[in-house]
Amino acid sequence: MAGAGTVPRKLLVGLIGSGIQRSLTPAMHEEEARHHGLKLHYQLIDLDVTGRTVQALPGLIEAARVMGFAGLNITYPCKQAVIPLLDELSDEARAMRAVNTVVFRDGRAIGHNTDGWGWAWGFQRTLPEARLGRVVLLGAGGAGSAIAHAALRLGVQALVVVDSDAARATQLAQDLSAHYPAARISDSTDVAQALAGANGLIHATPTGMDKLPGLPLDAALLRRDLWVSEIVYFPLDTALLKAARAAGCATVDGGTMAAGQAIGAFELFTGCEPDAARIDAHLRRMLAERQG
Repeated sequence: MAGAGTVPRKLLVGLIGSGIQRSLTPAMHEEEARHHGLKLHYQLIDLDVTGRTVQALPGLIEAARVMGFAGLNITYPCKQAVIPLLDELSDEARAMRAVNTVVFRDGRAIGHNTDGWGWAWGFQRTLPEARLGRVVLLGAGGAGSAIAHAALRLGVQALVVVDSDAARATQLAQDLSAHYPAARISDSTDVAQALAGANGLIHATPTGMDKLPGLPLDAALLRRDLWVSEIVYFPLDTALLKAARAAGCATVDGGTMAAGQAIGAFELFTGCEPDAARIDAHLRRMLAERQG
């Protein structure tokens, strides 16, 4: 914390995306910064509110450079479109072909991806002894891709990518196979078949969100010896998690990934080591207030 009479270091960061007005990320970053004696302002740059599209990205990135932003979080629909506008990519962002965090340093814009790290942080914290022999990933989009890389780095031996878009599932499986030749990676459009003999299920589609309620699969497919990891965190207690607990499954809620993403981005923006438990607790308090 800054001492008496000390002027706190000031940082300007932001989030670029569409439909982000309800994001809890600004509050997480600003509150954690306060504990470190930093004066951090987190600006929402909502394309929907301003009537802009992804075509506005070049101007927004350049404006952030000029205005002295320390960094930006990037979300839908800009995670891929931002890449050509950056000077450098981390190994993680390059492998995932997606950026969710941009750091401005010494005149350069550097792209990172904390999605996979955030998922892994929450998963290991919640289920450190989980079996990783065969895992099913439901959802081959941007979040699914990031989590797939993280899961394979954690030691998943066989990964089945399932998506209603067969071409997207096949493409992700092929990309992963090139990066992780020792793992057995396949794709499918049949979640029931994929779950046969699986140890775990990672759900990485929007189904279950407040705006898209419901289950992403038949609850009858859930069984006691299967762990279930969810990425949706609003609501925190999704229909999938309720069904999984009813079936006796060990579960990981989506709040852990949301907190993990923020933890990774905060350290990249500020150079300070965040208090992970404090950020996670703050997120859960905000979610409880919002859903109460």
